Amino acid sequence: MAYNFRLFPLCFLLFLLLVNNSIICQEEGSGTRSTLVPAMFIFGDSLIDNGNNNNLASLAKANYFPYGIDFNGGPTGRFSNGLTMVDVIAELLGLPLIPPYSQASGDQMRFGINYASAAAGILDNTGRNFVGRIPFNQQITNFESTLNQIRNNNGAADVEEAVAKSIFFVGMGSNDYLNNYLMPNYNTKNQYNAQEYATLLTQQYNQQLTRLYNLGARKFVIGGVGLMGCIPSILAQSQNGACSEEVNQLVLPFHNNVRSMLTNLNTNLPGFKFSYIDIRNMFQDLLTNSRQYGFSEVNLGCCGVGRNRGQITCLPFQTPCSNREQYIFWDAFHPTEAVNILFGRKAFNGGPDVVYPVNIQQLATL
Repeated sequence: MAYNFRLFPLCFLLFLLLVNNSIICQEEGSGTRSTLVPAMFIFGDSLIDNGNNNNLASLAKANYFPYGIDFNGGPTGRFSNGLTMVDVIAELLGLPLIPPYSQASGDQMRFGINYASAAAGILDNTGRNFVGRIPFNQQITNFESTLNQIRNNNGAADVEEAVAKSIFFVGMGSNDYLNNYLMPNYNTKNQYNAQEYATLLTQQYNQQLTRLYNLGARKFVIGGVGLMGCIPSILAQSQNGACSEEVNQLVLPFHNNVRSMLTNLNTNLPGFKFSYIDIRNMFQDLLTNSRQYGFSEVNLGCCGVGRNRGQITCLPFQTPCSNREQYIFWDAFHPTEAVNILFGRKAFNGGPDVVYPVNIQQLATL
């Protein structure tokens, strides 16, 4: 599947050619912006998409109210009431919010690009029920296109140095279960058991991350899959309202495989460094200790229809809950800004129980 996007101006080179170390200062009004890395390049799905699906012929869109109700500027295509986790991480790195590939131009691109797309998966056929989406393979191709323009016109050495110092955030895998394996119109579950499917996904994922490495990426932040059996969409299918242990166990082999895969890549690819965000463990801790974190609603979407507000996701101009900071889930599938802020901060400076083997702050300084 091919996607045609307009070519990007080469002023992206402005930041790349001026980077001499891992900390730069950008004039911003009367002050300066101190950044820990030159840029962040983002690949993933609706958890971190910030507008790439807006102009696609896709059913997976969030560019309407009440999405963005708490975001400065309103709806953007983020599947949240406000910030996503990568927005929080960008700010902690000293970067501005990273623009989507479909909209970025000129000076906006100086600190990276977000290639993520709602409904996208590791497998190209994942998410086809939503029609238009940009699978991970195509997201990498889009990054390669951007990179080739710069290299062809300006030489490779300085570009490669800056790219090697940048953060590559990848969060994939959720849709390969929710919008592939668990979908009744897919034959996947009849072809593979849980371990076989996890192996298939991990093999493809390994190839994709290696492809990014071959394009110059060295510092990877990998977001793991969460407790998908506990999201409102799955809870709505439960007879007793409890998390689906069947779904959580289905995804567990992939969770385990990814950690092993990253360790092997770290061993076999010179200069490969990573931070693995254990979203599964973060969510388990959050659900267990929700009150301590300030959350009173753990199994309802703030915006949605039906049981657990998860049978139909947030509709255009639907009135969401008013106490959004107390909800873990924004809609049938996605966390609220409050959770994104919590998880983003933990990923940035948390311990090895939630981000392994180093946190993002430590990775940035390596």
